[in-house]
Amino acid sequence: VIADAFLKGIGDFDIEKAYEAMKISATRDHFGLDAYRRYGFIPAGSEGESVSKTLEYAYDDWCIAQVARKLGYEQDYAEYIQRAQSYRNIYDPGTGFMRARVNGGFYEPFDPSEVNFNYTEANSWQYSFYVPQDIEGLIELMGGQKRFIRKLDELFDASSELTGRGQADITGMIGQYAHGNEPSHHMAYLYSYAGAPWKAQEITRRIMDELYTGGPAGLCGNEDCGQMSAWYVLSALGFYPVTPGSDIYVIGTPLFEVATIDVARDRRFTVRAENVSEDNIYIRSAELNGEPYRKSYIRHGDILSGGELVFEMGPRPNKRWGVG
Repeated sequence: VIADAFLKGIGDFDIEKAYEAMKISATRDHFGLDAYRRYGFIPAGSEGESVSKTLEYAYDDWCIAQVARKLGYEQDYAEYIQRAQSYRNIYDPGTGFMRARVNGGFYEPFDPSEVNFNYTEANSWQYSFYVPQDIEGLIELMGGQKRFIRKLDELFDASSELTGRGQADITGMIGQYAHGNEPSHHMAYLYSYAGAPWKAQEITRRIMDELYTGGPAGLCGNEDCGQMSAWYVLSALGFYPVTPGSDIYVIGTPLFEVATIDVARDRRFTVRAENVSEDNIYIRSAELNGEPYRKSYIRHGDILSGGELVFEMGPRPNKRWGVG
């Protein structure tokens, strides 16, 4: 939260003090951090939820690195950007999943659908894509773009049956994707990083249509800090911040014909979706301020500058738009 605010220009707080707190939180000997710093991962026997904590600490370290670079602390940047690669230490190339480490090997037996003490309110399916700080590196680790797309397809197409212990927080299932628990919320947008943005458009619209309603039970999971609603608001606009701490919003599929954001006293950013409907969920083409726009993402500065992003929608995917 601190990194994303600071790097997006919200500076009405003492960033040096905040940065000091960020570093202290990353260097204390609690919640497995001592083992994480020593080994580059948390061994399963030393701390519960070791896989989830290793992955989340690695992303947190990346956030610290971004603030360090902005503040000019190059030595800190070098240290934390290296720590941010720790996710690689728990990836098992044999199975293609993030797995708990124990005694120099991987925790056995292994079932990616099993909910156990190695993950936080989740299983390996729901944490193996949690590398928001280095998605390109994760794609390479998983065998390249085609294999990564197949892995995402398997996530959404798998049986929703869970094994292991009961966990009430795992809800809103599409395959092994659990929209009711927030660590999954970026996953649909990962298709765009692998050159298949039309798949992101399809699944994000499916989530909006199937997992949200207007009734009292309109959310499919716990509204942690407003995140269930925030996902919907941003996704309905047509883009989502996969990596807080960066200035990129990945384009999904807009829900409304027109949506307008007041970005400053005298500036507005408008999203128009021509021909959008229940069936017309795919982006055929796009324009930003009257110029052809072929990127599957938009930058924070483009939104703050104001203007208009126009999508031409249709019932079939344009597999050439946004793939470069």
